[in-house]
Order: sequence, then structure tokens, then C-alpha cells
Amino acid sequence: MTAKKLRLWAAIHKWSSLVCTLFMLLLCLTGLPLIFHHEIGQLLGTEVEAPSMAADASRTSLDQVLQVAKARHPGKDGMFISRDADDDRIWYVTLSDTPRSETDLKQVAVDARSGLPLAEPKVNEGIMHIIFRLHVDLFAGLPGMLFLGFMGLLLFVAIVSGVVLYAPFMRKLAFGTVRHESATRTKWLDMHNMLGIVVLVWASVVALTGTINTLADPIIDLWRTTEVAEMVAPYQGLPAPPASARGSLQTAVDAARALAPEMAVAFIAFPGTTFSSPHHYGIFLRGDTTVTKQLYKPVLVDARTSKVTDSRVLPWYVATLLLSQPLHFGDYGGRPMQILWALLDLATIVVLGSGIYLWLRRGNRGVRNTVDIAARLQPQTMTGAAR
Repeated sequence: MTAKKLRLWAAIHKWSSLVCTLFMLLLCLTGLPLIFHHEIGQLLGTEVEAPSMAADASRTSLDQVLQVAKARHPGKDGMFISRDADDDRIWYVTLSDTPRSETDLKQVAVDARSGLPLAEPKVNEGIMHIIFRLHVDLFAGLPGMLFLGFMGLLLFVAIVSGVVLYAPFMRKLAFGTVRHESATRTKWLDMHNMLGIVVLVWASVVALTGTINTLADPIIDLWRTTEVAEMVAPYQGLPAPPASARGSLQTAVDAARALAPEMAVAFIAFPGTTFSSPHHYGIFLRGDTTVTKQLYKPVLVDARTSKVTDSRVLPWYVATLLLSQPLHFGDYGGRPMQILWALLDLATIVVLGSGIYLWLRRGNRGVRNTVDIAARLQPQTMTGAAR
């Protein structure tokens, strides 16, 4: 590689890193507890535990579950009902004043077997919610999400440019070499380069999946204005049924599951919410494998008649979003993957922190020093280019 190209890559690495590093440090620091959000919830006492019962205990009707939840908060109506992918013993019923409310939401955890209320988890409150919002949008909504997405792209650029710059060093130095006898700055440079290569693939995956996740709102809006709009077109212009005119929720769920008996209910969106229409329940089914648990099958059920009106395979862009979300937080492989994700996260924090240290110690000499060192390590290439 010529000296000119090497200087260009060094400049790209320097400025892409400088712009995104502080934000990436914030994301790594907030992402670490989010990897273990279930475990932290258990320590804080915010996770709901289902009482022990026989494994084959019968399940109560979803109509009963909804009534139990609504009795705790009269005047509110159902917004969503969901359950964890690996635990079907608890239904989480989210209630709101209107289908699109963003404040004063209430949630009731109801035992799916006995129909008894278990707890009322706090919605949008607590330390984990603060950490989550900092990680997702900096409390700035969609603009904050898009900004962090751009930072993720800059991180990916910094990773690629770092690999290009590290390649010449590997011709003369063994991979992972840390020159302990050299100056402190040189030792940190070697550590920065070595750990950077170690976390290369992981950091690239997390950066790209994180960028995809920041596009969640536009992706869902696109799906709603295209696929969902076609699915509910026959109802256009018709008055939405009041809550009192809705049919049985359990019957609606049974009708949806009849389309795919091998799938389980992931969540139910009530009429008028983001994932349904004013006339339908949006019932989202999931598979039972590691991957298919993340991919939903949407089924629209008429809220009056509890009969299925349409169901389609999710478009590729929504499927990509759904697959990227758990991959970003290491939710695919259980505890071993969580630990691996945490270790790689910590290593990335060291890489980012050492990058700041190296920049502060090297100042404006960074690009020139990188080129000069590379020139010494591959003299024939650089001399030939100079001629």
C-alpha cells in the first residue's frame, strides 16, 4: 500500500474513531447490564415469579386473564398481552387509556393457569429503564435512535480502517505481540491493536445489528403502510367497533393458532394499537426453535367476529430487524452466550478507552506516526511507492 493511501486510511480511522468513541463507550457501558437484564431484575425483585404447579396444569381463558387485569385498573382497556418466549406460565397485560397512549400505562402479571394476579410490574420506570433508554435513544426518541445508528456505522468504519492499518504490522510482528520493553504509549498501542482484532467480528456484528435496531420505527411504519394497509383495505371507511362489541379474545387466539398449531402466541395487540388496526386483534405467533422464536407470524382477527381475516409472512426487512435484536444483546445462546457477550463488551471498552488515551498522548502526530511506523515495517513497499 502506498504512503498516500496509508495516510488516508489512518485519517479515516482517526476521525471516525474520535467522533464515535464517547458514544460507543456509553453504549458498551449501558449494554453490559442489559445483557443480564433478567438476572438483574431477579436481584432487584422486579422479575415476576410464577408459583409452582403441575407441569400439565390447565390454562385459564384469555378472556378471564383480561378481565382480571382490567379489574385492577377500571377505566383502562387492553393494549397488549404478551409472555416470555421461554415461560408460558405468566401473561403480561398492558393497559392504557387509549390504544396509542404513551403515558400512564399499567401492567398486570396474571398467572396463565390459575388466572390470579401475581404482580404489577412498573412500566417505563426504574434504573433498568433509564439504562435501556440511554442505550436505545438517549431519551431523544427517533432522532436519538438515528443518531446512535450513525455512530454505529462510524464504529464499523473505524473497525475496517483499523484492520487495514494493522495489516502491515502483522508482517513483522507476531499477532498479539505486546512490546512490554517499549514506552507506555507503545505498549498501549499494541494492546489496542491486539484487542481490536480479537473483538473485530463481535464489534462489527454488534455495530451493524445496533444500527439496524435504530431503524425499528421506520421499518415498522413501512410495514404498516404497505403490508398491513393491504390486509385491512376491506375495512377502510368502516366505523371501528367499541370495546363492548368485541368478540371473545380466546376465540380469536384459537382461530389464529388454528393456522399454525405448532406455533405459540408471542403477543396480542388490541384494536387501534401500532401492531393492529381499529378493527382487528393483531395476534403474533412464534416458533419453538432458537431462530423461529424471534420470527413472528402476524395474524389479523376481526375484533367483532373473532375470525381470521388475513395472515402473511413478514417481509424480509422486518425479519432482519427481528433477528438482529436478540443477536445484538446475546439472547440466542443462553448463559454461555451472555458471558461471552459480556467479556467481549469489556474488551471493547478497553479498546475504546485505550484509543482515547493514545489520541491524547499522540495529538496531531498520530497519522504521521502510523505511516512512519508502517514504512519501517515494510521498507521495500514504501520505498518503491515513493519512487
